[in-house]
Amino acid sequence: MSIKELQDFNNHKFQKDLIDWYEENKRDLPWRRTSDPYKIWVSEIMLQQTKVDTVIPYFNRFIAQFPTPQALAQADEQTVLKEWEGLGYYSRAKNLHHAVREVVSSYDGRVPDVPEQIGALKGVGPYTKGAILSIAFNKPEPAVDGNVMRVFSRILQIEEDIALQKVKKQFEVYIRHIIPADNPSSFNQAVMELGALVCLPRTPQCMLCPVQKHCQAFSTGMEKELPIKSKAKKQKVVPYVVLLIKNANNDYAVEKRDDKGLLANMWQFPMVPINEIGMEHIENWMYGEYGLEIELVEKKSSLRHVFSHLIWQLDVFEATLINQRGVERLQFKSKEEMDRLPFSVSHLNVKKYIT
Repeated sequence: MSIKELQDFNNHKFQKDLIDWYEENKRDLPWRRTSDPYKIWVSEIMLQQTKVDTVIPYFNRFIAQFPTPQALAQADEQTVLKEWEGLGYYSRAKNLHHAVREVVSSYDGRVPDVPEQIGALKGVGPYTKGAILSIAFNKPEPAVDGNVMRVFSRILQIEEDIALQKVKKQFEVYIRHIIPADNPSSFNQAVMELGALVCLPRTPQCMLCPVQKHCQAFSTGMEKELPIKSKAKKQKVVPYVVLLIKNANNDYAVEKRDDKGLLANMWQFPMVPINEIGMEHIENWMYGEYGLEIELVEKKSSLRHVFSHLIWQLDVFEATLINQRGVERLQFKSKEEMDRLPFSVSHLNVKKYIT
């Protein structure tokens, strides 16, 4: 689709129909009760690949704990990760923390409203930049994510693979042409709301759509065929045995993950890579790796945790500590001490089986 073709699109009527519907039907969400760019920023980071209902209590707790950029900047990383615990995508929390510290040091705690400045902050990609600039500062900037591309692939009948970066860039061009200069905040939020409530992935509610008459896919009967998206690579399944190792004081062995890579700086119970060693060598592997002499007691559960690129298959076993030599990687913590540490979702589920 060219800009020339877009000129035939009835922008003004589309904008009005969409924004009128939004003002009448929008959900009452805590981040919609403010124009504070910091709070809107936090909400946008939390909302990426996470459902609204899940985010609401996390957002409220996080803002209560860190009400200003200065408050977040002054917190240590483990405290921030503990507040984020269970939400997943912990690198986003760390990037937000890093970026807010930069806002405090470089911009006196004020979130910048210049695209180049806000886009240079760690973890702020094109979508987040557009969302903050449009919602908080009312600047006509596109905020293009999967939801938005789904809506506009149908509205404009774009039959290209939205998984391709070049196609996403095209959507940014199209939306920059369509977005109203006088009310970009409501417009972008309206598009997001339409994607969340009406223009659904598999079952678009076209009979309820306020912009149905503007939708080219609906007029040609292609609304369920769009968007076109190539399939992601199949996730690799990796099996582990997770050990609940208890000492004589009823404390459990836990460790902090490395400061880089998957779930960096989060806490977990010891994980044994079964593909590499086999079930029969768990006790020997634990002695060689951690200096712990243990005895397996019983299997407690089997859990499955899905990441974007891999799946952990976790068999949870209780084990008894017989002896140990000094290895600093593992620490024995009481239940109360563990409650103050940030665990990933997968190990929060494991933690339910401690006795």
